Amino acid sequence: MPRIKPPPAPATPDEIEQQFYEALQRADIEALMAVWSDDDEIVCVHPGGPRVMGPAAIRAAFEAIFANGAVAVRPQKVRRLQSLNCAVHSVLERIEITTAEGLQTAWVLATNVYLKSGGGWAMAAHHASPGSPREAQDIAEGPATIH
Repeated sequence: MPRIKPPPAPATPDEIEQQFYEALQRADIEALMAVWSDDDEIVCVHPGGPRVMGPAAIRAAFEAIFANGAVAVRPQKVRRLQSLNCAVHSVLERIEITTAEGLQTAWVLATNVYLKSGGGWAMAAHHASPGSPREAQDIAEGPATIH
C-alpha cells in the first residue's frame, strides 16, 4: 500500500496567512489551529478581548467565535516586515456582518506574527484591535529630508 505524503509545509508567511483567513471564512477550527505554532507561548488578542495564551486557550476562543458561524473576513491591506526567521504583517481586515439593518462592514486592525522553524512557517501571534472606515486610508510618514 503506498504511503500518503503529508502536505508540504507552507513555504511563506503569506501562505500561512491565506490559510488562516480561509479557515476563519469556513469556521474550520482544525484548519485554523494547523496554522499556529505548537509553542505554548503563542498568543491571540481579539478586539476588546483579553490576551489568550497557549494552543488550548486559543482553540477555545475560536470555537466560541465559530459557535456563531463563519467569520466573513477579508484582509484588505497588508504591510510586511520580514527577516530570516520572523515575519510581521500589519493587516487591515474587512468584516461583513449581517444585522437587523442589513449587511454592515466592520474594520479591524490586526498584527500577525509568523516564525520559521524546522517545520516551516507558523503563526505565533494574532493581535486584533477595533478599527473604523478611516483605517482604509494609510497614514505614512514621508521621507525625511536632511539639510
